[in-house]
Amino acid sequence: MKDPNPKKSLYLWLAAGSLLLTACASALAGDPTAQSAPADAPTEVTNPTIIPTEVIVEPTDKSVPTTKPSETSLAFPTATNTANPGEAPPSGSLREFSTDFSIHSIPYSEVLSGGPPKDGIPAIDTPSFVSVAEAEEWLEDVEPIILIERNADARAYPIQILTWHEIVNDVVGGEPVVVTFCPLCNTGIAFERTVNGQVLDFGTTGRLRNSNLIMYDRPTETWWQQATGEGVVGELTGTQLVFLPAAMISWEDFKTAHPDGLVLSRDTGFTRSYGNNPYAGYDDINSSPFLFRGDTPDELPAMARVLTVELGGEAVAYPNDVLKEMHVVNDIIGDEEVVVIWEAGTASALDDSLIATSSDVGAANVYARELDGQTLTFVYDGAKIVDEQTGSEWNVLGQAESGDLAGKQLRPIIAVNHFWFSWAAFMPETRIYQP
Repeated sequence: MKDPNPKKSLYLWLAAGSLLLTACASALAGDPTAQSAPADAPTEVTNPTIIPTEVIVEPTDKSVPTTKPSETSLAFPTATNTANPGEAPPSGSLREFSTDFSIHSIPYSEVLSGGPPKDGIPAIDTPSFVSVAEAEEWLEDVEPIILIERNADARAYPIQILTWHEIVNDVVGGEPVVVTFCPLCNTGIAFERTVNGQVLDFGTTGRLRNSNLIMYDRPTETWWQQATGEGVVGELTGTQLVFLPAAMISWEDFKTAHPDGLVLSRDTGFTRSYGNNPYAGYDDINSSPFLFRGDTPDELPAMARVLTVELGGEAVAYPNDVLKEMHVVNDIIGDEEVVVIWEAGTASALDDSLIATSSDVGAANVYARELDGQTLTFVYDGAKIVDEQTGSEWNVLGQAESGDLAGKQLRPIIAVNHFWFSWAAFMPETRIYQP
């Protein structure tokens, strides 16, 4: 497919080079396992030269065993039976990983190098947190964060930090969780870290599939697809991580709802330009996906923002442009009556060179419409979202702020932001919502 914006593609190669050299200065000096740059390493690189590399595979006679996916809250099409048993592992992977590459459910030809090596983009394994008041010093109201709440423990993970690390291994409300963000797909997703009774911690492989982050777990070095949560290479191939509700909202919405919440600290142990966007301009609707070789259904532009849901075997994508016009959508997905709530005031993480000054793309989340045995119908009255049954006012977090139901909380439905190309690559049979 011809690139409609070659200048932007060149810029992205340069940005990728900056991210690579910043994240991996130690690795480039000869230590492929190093995770952080020296304290005096530059955080910006001017005009680096980037040469795209193709995946090189060598023949092998190892076969692929049959694997059985475990239960999951989402039903992505399994990757099993798509692999070519004659393929060798992706170039360089045998040097970096102890993964059992004879087991895989995806074609290795689909795996591309993102530039950095294994752990070149370093996960945060021992996160520290600060109070809302402390975070106010460096977070602007419109900046996007990922909200995770487990057992009354509410935490904010600013995208300005996740952009540079992509993975945070944490324990929230006593539950081991992993919070992930793939900038190239705009996917912020959280999962349980406990698999078959074992707590896993995750790192970055430095590889992509469909432009999406491939993670690995350190105990077994199985590779995992971030968009689907599925083990795709190694011992746990076919195993499914459990998705957790992870709302991408503005910092203002978080601090208003959770004034006593915790915020991931910039004190990560790494030197990074937190607040800067190394992918500036990437979310231009006229640009092309980076390191993506697939075809995208033309119902929407490849880089269109969509909020995606899968329930009861039905997948739905809600275009952000439609949500921005409607503010609220009542829908049925797989026999589940749901409401999608959109609210202005959240900046893009992938627009301007500074996230805080990026364009307003808003935030949207999905909730069950049934509350205390009653099915609610929601409307936008031109100023606020209310339910027709009681006239109570609701916010993007699914909370009733006033009216008869003030203080009530709608049950969240797993929903993930994607670019259209990303969602369609993994879930091609999707209904695109239109009013």
